[in-house]
Amino acid sequence: MTTAFTTVRPTAKRQAVAGRTTVRLAALLLVVATIAVACGNSDIPEPLDGVAADIYGGDCVALDGREVTIYSGRSENLMDPVLSAFQCETGIEAKVRYDSATNLALTLAEEGDRTEADVFLSNSPGPIGFLEQRGLLGELDADVLALVAIQNRSDEGSWVGFSGRKRVAVYNVDSVSADELPESVFELTDAKWRDRVAIPGTNGSFLDWFTVFRAQEGDDVATQWLNDMVANGAKYYPNNRSIVDAAGRGEIDLGLVNHYYNFQEAAAIGEDHRALNHDLSGDDIGSLLIITAATLVETTPHPAEAHELIRYLLSEPVQRYYTEETFEYPLAAGVQSAEILPPLNASGTATIDFDSLGGGLEVTLDIVEASGIANQ
Repeated sequence: MTTAFTTVRPTAKRQAVAGRTTVRLAALLLVVATIAVACGNSDIPEPLDGVAADIYGGDCVALDGREVTIYSGRSENLMDPVLSAFQCETGIEAKVRYDSATNLALTLAEEGDRTEADVFLSNSPGPIGFLEQRGLLGELDADVLALVAIQNRSDEGSWVGFSGRKRVAVYNVDSVSADELPESVFELTDAKWRDRVAIPGTNGSFLDWFTVFRAQEGDDVATQWLNDMVANGAKYYPNNRSIVDAAGRGEIDLGLVNHYYNFQEAAAIGEDHRALNHDLSGDDIGSLLIITAATLVETTPHPAEAHELIRYLLSEPVQRYYTEETFEYPLAAGVQSAEILPPLNASGTATIDFDSLGGGLEVTLDIVEASGIANQ
């Protein structure tokens, strides 16, 4: 198999292609920041700019021959500023392959001990469980695991969470009144919500959420809920952002999404955006916190560099970037969430066996396909 990598290169300086909003969201979504070129015969790269410079504002050091290869299920626009800052500050070359976390997990399983990957980053825990069950993840050092609370890391030491996305209901403020907002996803099968609700039925975070739903409520209850949603006219959208956009336009009344997309949209558009997040009851499955995870690949040829990268993801500047720029919840101990974010009241992650999700994803896919939601 031929593997295509993006290398965070010190040979070409990429500029931001959009101005910043007051929270610099537009710059975050469009900037492609990277290590600057070394001028003439100099070995010292130029300083970073854009969002990457907010993470690390010092002088870049020259690459020193060390490297780390990352399979990233997190998108390039979110990870490139972090990896650019990491390379600039440490001199470790970052080679990246981007794809969906599910596809990359399948690739790692296929490659086995032939893989070049050192670190796997997943935007959801399901692919992590898939790899752990196949013995493809290494054990992280104790000092790395200690950087987060116990509920945000693997009991086996194979992964650590570095940001959190909370499930919420996004709604159009012109078509949904405050007094009719639901407290539970189970209310959304009622006749009053017929043809008014959207779900991203094939999106990775939805699939992980539904797998936890099955684990907590049982297959019969979870399957019946999804089938009842389809029968109640639930609309299908491919991802969270398209649902947030649709809610803002008034195309739908309410949708189930990750919390941060609506904050991003509101920051970019301002008062013209007509949607708000609604937190479901704290003990409702619809209020789940989904963890973004980092792991060490079992066969890594560069364990020291891999650990250094994962420590960097949990450093205060990177954690501030995730909460202040992308509006996610930071998971490193001692780092506070952005003031705009409401306090977490999500179902405690300590009660969820994320390590077992990999074995449940296949069943989830079967249930979702059988429901017909993608045809709605």
